[in-house]
Amino acid sequence: MNIREEFEKREKGFISPFGCLSAEFRGRMRKEPPCPIRTAFQVDRDRIVYSNAFRRLKYKTQVFLAPLGDEYRTRLTHTLEVSEIARTIARAMRLNEDLTEAIALGHDLGHTPFGHGGETILKEIYSPDFTHKEQSLRVVDILEKNGKGLNLTYEVRDGILKHSKGYGKIIPDDPNERAVTIEGNIVRIADIMAYLNHDLDDAIRSGVISRNQVPDSCTKILGRTHSERANTMIKDLVFSTNVREEKLCLKMSDEVYSSMTELREFLYNNVYRSPKVHGEFIKAKKILSELYTYCLENEKMLKRELKAMHMEACNHENQPAERTVCDFIASITDRYALNLYAKIFFPSPQF
Repeated sequence: MNIREEFEKREKGFISPFGCLSAEFRGRMRKEPPCPIRTAFQVDRDRIVYSNAFRRLKYKTQVFLAPLGDEYRTRLTHTLEVSEIARTIARAMRLNEDLTEAIALGHDLGHTPFGHGGETILKEIYSPDFTHKEQSLRVVDILEKNGKGLNLTYEVRDGILKHSKGYGKIIPDDPNERAVTIEGNIVRIADIMAYLNHDLDDAIRSGVISRNQVPDSCTKILGRTHSERANTMIKDLVFSTNVREEKLCLKMSDEVYSSMTELREFLYNNVYRSPKVHGEFIKAKKILSELYTYCLENEKMLKRELKAMHMEACNHENQPAERTVCDFIASITDRYALNLYAKIFFPSPQF
């Protein structure tokens, strides 16, 4: 019995009947020999962390574009906070932490530059069906490793695809919107717990809103600080979740769930749609729109940039040019977009 098999055997002793055992994963897109040391989900986690797409998250916007302060969240720090919250919940419920972490670390790999503004732009200029969750799955299936993809397990891929809720319910009623594993559904909830807390924190730090604007009902129930709010949300989910008809049902108290919903509405109205944030979105829209058009009209330049990003294999004859350009635009970072835009459209001194 090797190290992996010993660990898989131990998992059966400490993971609850509702958790996903590593030894029982549903397979990968392509068969491959198992690792003698790591479980399938540990392998997935490592592949995600070592991917190019994961490293690019450090220069992608969460909410505030090119903030001057070093303490503002990026898409990478958001991902790490989601991972920590999700792992805490998974451990408390005796679920598979490695699976939970892998899904959390991979959930935003396909996110666009300039935050959700970039996603909206690609919906307008490429396809109304574009979503960052599907792009994240495309990254791990196709775009990474120069067209080979990461060959992740079914459970991790499913969790990545089902993590996003948009403005929908935190815990969906439709079973088609829920991940096939409890771990995947925990990541979905951890994602909103993370951004409700840190986006509020950053909005206050930036001066977009003041602390006294936060609804009193939210402060009273959830807490005044980031730590208090996170603790309230996590504990409420852990202690409200129950077993019904031999299934683990993720649940929150009506009080906390309503407060989270109210806080999300407050952020949408006062932060995400605020004149300050929206004004930067208009600038980002111009940059990405013009880059998209330029890349479509300049195939030689596009090939050069794809090669620099180790994505040249994604530009194949069977794929429409628009799909290749969309993949490129979605993959680049904020600073890459700004630098490329300046290089293409800004005049350079000749003398």
